[in-house]
Amino acid sequence: MAMQPWFPDAKFGIFIHWGIYAVDGVQESWSFFEGDVPHDQYMAQLDGFTASAYDPAAWARLFARAGARYAVLTSRHHDGVALWDTAQGELNVVRQTPAGRDLVAPYVAALRTEGLKVGLYYAHNDWNHPDYATTRYTGRPPEQENNPYAEVPEEEADLEAWARYLAYRDAQVHELTTRFRPDLLWFDGEWERTEEQWGIRELAARIRAEVPDCVLNARMLSEGDYATPEQGVPIEPPTGPWELCLTLNDSWGFQHHDKNYKSTGQLIRYFTETIGAGGNLLLSVGPKEDGTIPAEQIERLEGMGDWIARHAEAVYGTVAGLPAGHHYGPSTLAADRRTLYLTVFDIPRGPIGVRGLRTPVRGVRVLGTGTPLEHRVIGGLHEVPGVLWIDPPTAADLDAHATVLAVELDGELELYRGSGRS
Repeated sequence: MAMQPWFPDAKFGIFIHWGIYAVDGVQESWSFFEGDVPHDQYMAQLDGFTASAYDPAAWARLFARAGARYAVLTSRHHDGVALWDTAQGELNVVRQTPAGRDLVAPYVAALRTEGLKVGLYYAHNDWNHPDYATTRYTGRPPEQENNPYAEVPEEEADLEAWARYLAYRDAQVHELTTRFRPDLLWFDGEWERTEEQWGIRELAARIRAEVPDCVLNARMLSEGDYATPEQGVPIEPPTGPWELCLTLNDSWGFQHHDKNYKSTGQLIRYFTETIGAGGNLLLSVGPKEDGTIPAEQIERLEGMGDWIARHAEAVYGTVAGLPAGHHYGPSTLAADRRTLYLTVFDIPRGPIGVRGLRTPVRGVRVLGTGTPLEHRVIGGLHEVPGVLWIDPPTAADLDAHATVLAVELDGELELYRGSGRS
């Protein structure tokens, strides 16, 4: 399926890790899988998950203010606890927690009210399901040898149980597609089985029959539409569409002790480097068990929104900018390839240089203030272009986090990538 154009144009999305793990503030699912928390203690969090202050409309307004164009909610993590009233078993917040209601439907409605695309996370695997009998988890440390969720030898696998498990997974995905008609399904947990064991192609065909335009992430393996690196901008970006999944602090979900938040400036650096390399940023927030988003997270989202609003022209609908070596910083390029947007992180000590630019420059302005900047080309020989030097912005034109210069080109961008003449 061809990639839906809204996805690469969106640039910024919000990842919402919300589930019973927010009650004690422990790692989502992995805390019992890896033995950090006893299984019974982890599941006892069902009794404390209230969603008592859950206001999905406020979430959606916050995400829109942040400049996000889509969001992805963990509808079911590896712990098997569904956030909607699934007909597949009893393990869901409607029947097993004080929340007592479907939390997905109002999220979907609120996002659509704000014009945001709807994403739902769903884990292929379920470490609480009685038929999830053969978890593939190789390379476990010695202390996990007796882990009940560890690998079962293939010759001991119960294929009938596995068939029942796949029927359960497929039925839950069918509920998500038919009830909520998501714009994006963000799968996880694919590493524990092969593509054939998961029945990936058949699952993708059913999803696309029910929601033809639904975007699928790379954890649908050969059927995925885009790559999903985590926690660091790739040095070599993936080929094709991609999305960097990043935490605001060190945790995906809410953890009481984790105050190691990235600054707004750091987040903007991650963001500009990501979109400059052609990707999207999916930034994770972790609501508390009552559904409120911590103040530190709101502050950073609103800070990002302020920056994006001032520089929207260089963000939405752009493509990857200059390759490394042309400009000291990330850049993006307008869809018509006639405006280049240069990001400058630090206070310039002198003119800003751009190398290898073949296309003549009509003008340069500071995005957000519109101030024009003088520029000139110096040097060059035969087919090797000279260096474009742009006068630095004054202090009044510098952004507190990252200044963006719009370079208007006299034609489509054309670059010199050779080694010069000797």
